Amino acid sequence: MSERFYKDPEYFAEVFARAWFKLTHRDLGPKSRYLGSDVPKEDLIWQDPIPAVDYTLTKAEIEDIKSKLLGCGLTASELINTAWDSARTFRGSDFRGGANGARIRLAPQNDWVGNEPERLKKVLKKLEEVQQSLDKKVSIADLIVLGGSAAVEKAAHEAGFDIKVPFSPGRGDATAKMTDEESFDVLEPIHDGYRNWLKKDYVVQPEELMLDRTQLMGLTAPEMTVLVGGMRVLGTNYGGAKHGVFTDRVGVLTNDFFVNLTDMSYKWEPVSDNLYNIIDRKTGKIKWTATRVDLVFGSNSVLRSYAELYAQDDNKKKFVKDFVKAWVKVMDADRFDLK
Repeated sequence: MSERFYKDPEYFAEVFARAWFKLTHRDLGPKSRYLGSDVPKEDLIWQDPIPAVDYTLTKAEIEDIKSKLLGCGLTASELINTAWDSARTFRGSDFRGGANGARIRLAPQNDWVGNEPERLKKVLKKLEEVQQSLDKKVSIADLIVLGGSAAVEKAAHEAGFDIKVPFSPGRGDATAKMTDEESFDVLEPIHDGYRNWLKKDYVVQPEELMLDRTQLMGLTAPEMTVLVGGMRVLGTNYGGAKHGVFTDRVGVLTNDFFVNLTDMSYKWEPVSDNLYNIIDRKTGKIKWTATRVDLVFGSNSVLRSYAELYAQDDNKKKFVKDFVKAWVKVMDADRFDLK
């Protein structure tokens, strides 16, 4: 390599220029965020390119697709989990990851343990069937997000609230050739407090890992709180685990998580470092189980204040509205064309 650089100064200059450009632009995200007349026309793989879409969707078409997605044989939790797993990779530190591009269907993401490969494969197959049934070839990326949002909207309706989850079409589907597998390996989630999951035990505590994921996604503490509470009652825990699911109406977007979290009728008894039994003080029977991530919303003074706010009887609608707003923020985090 050194000999080639020595013998070919022009090649050396080109390689150096490319390396320097990558070094100084790596944290700017995709090329669509660049400004000015000096932006290179070439798409570089480390910029995570995504093809532009050539379709638009009317409100009526969106509603029709939502109906097809809700009736395609997938459960609400399957739709929500897939949309969340696709979007949660977003990193505000370098603007990589996110749902745009639907790279969750490509290597290495389709084999990540945190994405539940078997469930993901099932969901993607159904989404492809829906895609083929449409008059327009809507991207899988849009269908993933729309499916999750439609399921959230349905759960809100079942809770008694007529609310629309905003959806902005326009995501493209990246190809394997547009995806640098090695560089995406570092985006693999090894934890997700929102889905109450840890790949294994770490020196850092689960609630601290959740805070790190939260700041990477650009979420605030109130947004983190309302999302966790909503995700629990929606039954979206990894592998269907019941930890922190403080409700008898799983799948309905209620504030039950916060109501029962702050209810002094229960006491928390540690089972292990990351597992608690929630005991009814009167009967002495185990009502629920929970993790450290669940506990922090009752034990940390700031987070408990948010939990108590959402636990109020007169804040059920506020909870739903805030959850939907935070959900859309996550789904659109990498939609730089909307900002």
